[in-house]
Amino acid sequence: MTFNHLNVELPSINATNSNGVRLYQTPEGNKYPSITTVLSVRNKKGLMEWRKRVGEQKANQIARTAAARGTKVHHMCEDYLNNMHIESPDKWKEHDKHFLPMFLFNQLKEKALCYINNIYAQELGLYSDEYQVAGRVDCIAEYKGTLSIIDFKTSTKERLEKYNENYYIQGSAYAEMFAERTGTNIDQVVILVVTEDGTVQEFIKQKHSYLPLLTETISEWRRKNEKIINNDGNSSASGV
Repeated sequence: MTFNHLNVELPSINATNSNGVRLYQTPEGNKYPSITTVLSVRNKKGLMEWRKRVGEQKANQIARTAAARGTKVHHMCEDYLNNMHIESPDKWKEHDKHFLPMFLFNQLKEKALCYINNIYAQELGLYSDEYQVAGRVDCIAEYKGTLSIIDFKTSTKERLEKYNENYYIQGSAYAEMFAERTGTNIDQVVILVVTEDGTVQEFIKQKHSYLPLLTETISEWRRKNEKIINNDGNSSASGV
């Protein structure tokens, strides 16, 4: 399968860190927190309880393993959607040495990536002056014929719907950022989850259902991180 690309080019944004907080600097010199950083205020209690339950050492090991697995699968999806398997087959074969990530990728390829085409961007840095947040989106493309924000996730086991809310808010934020930067509106958010047993879960949502939560979460994060905001020279958000 060959994927069609409608590449959107935007000015790059650079990631920096301030007191452990990930910030992106825009071409205009503003520094905005990553949407992932902002969303962390919503799940700190549950995360802390989990770390306490399993122990810090075990929690760190699980987190590192999951992050490494997820990163490899993301790279495989990106390269595949960029037609590397056709244009640079020898380079594509280098992925074969990563057994579990390749197994997970193959499940995504067969059950979900086949519905993607007309790709606008992958790993694109985005930001919003209205919401004063930034981030890097996995994929913007048509999914089953509808232009969508698409995010790839790996999981040890199937995810329950109630644990996905942050994903939907994050995807909605990317949709708002993209519309602000390009004038192209995207309503659909698609979360594709592949589990270690090969199950692929498809979650499709509309961004408008999650914009109030996005605004609320940004405001909460700014209240709790006023010192970081002031130190980096950003005024209070005008749009939220």
